[in-house]
Amino acid sequence: MTDTIHHAQLEWDEEGQPLSSTFGDVYFSRANGLEETRHVFLHHNQLTERWQQLTAGDHFTIAETGFGSGLNFLAAWELWLQTAPTTAQLHFVTVEKFPLAKPDLQRALSLWPELTELSTQLLAAYPVFVGTGIHRLRFMDGRITLSLIINDAAVGFQQLLATSHPLFANRCAKIDAWFLDGFAPSKNPQMWSDELFTAIGQLSKPGTTAATFSAAGIVKQGLKLAGFSIQKVPGFGRKREMVKAIQHEPFVLPVSDLALARSYSPFPVPWTIVETLTETIPEAITEEQTPLPKTALIIGGGLAGCTSARALAERGWQVTLIERHAQLAQEASGNPQGVLYAKLSHKQETQAEFNLSALQFALGFYQPRWTQIGAQCGVLQLAHSEAEQQLQQQLRERFAQASPLAEFVGAEQASVIAGVPLQHAGLYFPQAGWINPRRLCESLVDHIAIRILNQSEAMDLTRGENLWQARDAQGELIAQAPVAVIANARDAKQFSYTSALPLKAIRGQVTYLPQGKKSQALKTVICSEGYIAPAEQGMHCTGATFNLNDDERVPRAVDHQTNLDNLRVPLADVCDDWQDLTLNELQGRVAFRCTVPDYLPLVGPVADDQAMRERFAPLRKNARAPVHLPGCYHQSLFINIGHGSRGLAYTPLCAELLAAQINNEVLPLPRELANALNPARFLIRDLIKNR
Repeated sequence: MTDTIHHAQLEWDEEGQPLSSTFGDVYFSRANGLEETRHVFLHHNQLTERWQQLTAGDHFTIAETGFGSGLNFLAAWELWLQTAPTTAQLHFVTVEKFPLAKPDLQRALSLWPELTELSTQLLAAYPVFVGTGIHRLRFMDGRITLSLIINDAAVGFQQLLATSHPLFANRCAKIDAWFLDGFAPSKNPQMWSDELFTAIGQLSKPGTTAATFSAAGIVKQGLKLAGFSIQKVPGFGRKREMVKAIQHEPFVLPVSDLALARSYSPFPVPWTIVETLTETIPEAITEEQTPLPKTALIIGGGLAGCTSARALAERGWQVTLIERHAQLAQEASGNPQGVLYAKLSHKQETQAEFNLSALQFALGFYQPRWTQIGAQCGVLQLAHSEAEQQLQQQLRERFAQASPLAEFVGAEQASVIAGVPLQHAGLYFPQAGWINPRRLCESLVDHIAIRILNQSEAMDLTRGENLWQARDAQGELIAQAPVAVIANARDAKQFSYTSALPLKAIRGQVTYLPQGKKSQALKTVICSEGYIAPAEQGMHCTGATFNLNDDERVPRAVDHQTNLDNLRVPLADVCDDWQDLTLNELQGRVAFRCTVPDYLPLVGPVADDQAMRERFAPLRKNARAPVHLPGCYHQSLFINIGHGSRGLAYTPLCAELLAAQINNEVLPLPRELANALNPARFLIRDLIKNR
């Protein structure tokens, strides 16, 4: 998410319908917007007939230019529920440069009381916009997914391509039907660009359809450019004509041999592209790959493993979860109270953008689960130091209007929120809170498609007969499946496929403090040098230490002291409750965070280390060497680790990304951000630095 976005500026006519002040155009037909949607987009994409022919577990993707009031999305959602199998899934991908403010959206959708049941869910999930980016919203346990891209239409859809390299750009999830909406070409010609239609062509496949209210020449020529055959048909109401279209042949973007031969390639090195087994030359894929049986095994029963299992199960996968302990969430995910929050930044850089995307997705992910997993009591990040005060001041410009995502509060208001005296201002996250990771994991795996194998330690992982096989220390088979996911944090290094990953374990100790007369008033999570949550069953959890190069598993009095000291500045008054405690008698817990050098998680396919080094060896001498070949990856082997101390914030989005990659769906992150999480990034960096 980058750049500043602007909400739509609206006027309202005498009938209560919205009009764009910027473009001087209506959002939908004054005659009947809902019937217009049904005629133009649902009927002329033949959606009723196509959806009635779907089978259990099928997936259908619609892409739209111009989300506007969300009316097209809601109409498609309604029709899906009426016609598609109950286990099929609809993914609606839409781009909007000027999103409606939530009050305006609510007012616009009130015109359609027949859609109230659906629009209420959309309004409840409608995100806060603080920049461009992708917002992934899931409804009805994943039966309906909305990917709302805030950006220019061409740029937004280009982000869904596999790469900007023309030979491999179309190695991505494809669209089944296009809703080409938005303001009329005469009002907004910038949107209807050649770049947009090229992206539409690349994101389509033989059989993809398109429909648009417009019969303007720029639209017809654009669709032809994208490889579609067009047909003019009667429009809605008083509109004489509209256009429907279909792509019959794969769209291939021509590339000159001269460009490919240049010693300094104008295209990015396509190392992120996953090579297929039958591939020998770099050419556009023209046939869909045969789908694998939808069964997977996941190694690791912590936050990463359980969120991944749930994400796949909701997509119709049968999942076997392998956990070495008797219960889930026993390692780094095992603290009784973890805090949901992410460090925001005023900078527009990779880690900052991922933190923001992860936090927003996590807030939506946990919203229906709070009563089972913890307390949505809010999180107050105090400006307890000069550096933190400076950071929060820098954040104000970008996040000043970001409520209810984040709110800036003074010391007096912070004290009221917290229920205890505070001397510092802060940044308040009202939708966040504390979570018990073990309860969370247990709730996530409570699904008919997830089988748990406790007290089973996978010591070896091998590929045989098109199946990944996990075996214990005695060589006995634990489970096998066509797809395997490694989610066992730092223990991933025990497998030969992932032994070279640059993983680092950082010791962390939490301290359990008894609830006292003053601390019992605490109403929200306080974060400063450490954190402390409101008491649960008479006990506060506070911490955690960062002990580098330390493998001591037993809690230490000196670390209890560190955790107490970190509370004295922000909570001096409350600390009176614990001044007489004996450190050696305090209880606590030690765990080891799994981190990587750039502090971003490792999510995606696992590279064949040796094959990648051989194929991309020219990068040692030239970072833009003309290597026009895809990356080398182990077939259907994936990883999801390295979340550090941000597991509660990171793992929901990482699991969504992983499941989208496995299931060949549109990704929940822009391409460059997803690539930044690719586990092979360190291998490529080493080659470029000739290490």
